[in-house]
Amino acid sequence: MLKNKYAAWSAVLIWMGIIFYFSHQPADQSENYSSSILVYVSVLADFFYPFRIEEEALHLFIRKAAHVLVYFVLGVLTYHALLRSGNPLKTAGIYALAVCFFYAVSDEVHQLFIPGRSGEVSDVLLDTTGAAGGIACIYLFNHLRDKRNKSKKERLRERKNAGETT
Repeated sequence: MLKNKYAAWSAVLIWMGIIFYFSHQPADQSENYSSSILVYVSVLADFFYPFRIEEEALHLFIRKAAHVLVYFVLGVLTYHALLRSGNPLKTAGIYALAVCFFYAVSDEVHQLFIPGRSGEVSDVLLDTTGAAGGIACIYLFNHLRDKRNKSKKERLRERKNAGETT
C-alpha cells in the first residue's frame, strides 16, 4: 500500500508539472498550440455537426474545455492519492478539491508573470469545476463499488445463515 501511495502522489506531481509547463508558455506559443488543435476539431465539427460554427467561438470553447478536462484529471489523481494515503472517501474528496482549487489559483497567479498571459477568476472556477467533476466521478464509483461489495457480503452471510438453520 505504501508503494501505491508514492506512485499515486508521483502521478499528481507529474500532472501538476504538465499544467505548469503549459501555463508557462507565452501567449503566442499557447495560441499556436490551441490553433493547431482547432484545425482537427474543425474538421470533426464539420463532419458531425451540420451547421457552421464560428472559428472564434470554437477556439474559445476548446481553450475553456481544456481547463475543465485538465483539472478533471488532476481531481481524479489527487483524490486517488488521498485515498491511497488512508483518508476516508468524503474527507479525501474535500481535501482533493481544496488542493485543486489552490493549485488553480496559483496557476492563474503564475500566468500573470508570463508575457501576454493573464490570470482569470473565471479560469479558476472552470478548473475547480473540472476537478469537482473528476472527484465526484471517482467518489460515486467507489461508493457504488463499496455498496455492491457490501450487498454481496450480506447475501453470502444470509446464505450461510440459511444453511445453518436447515
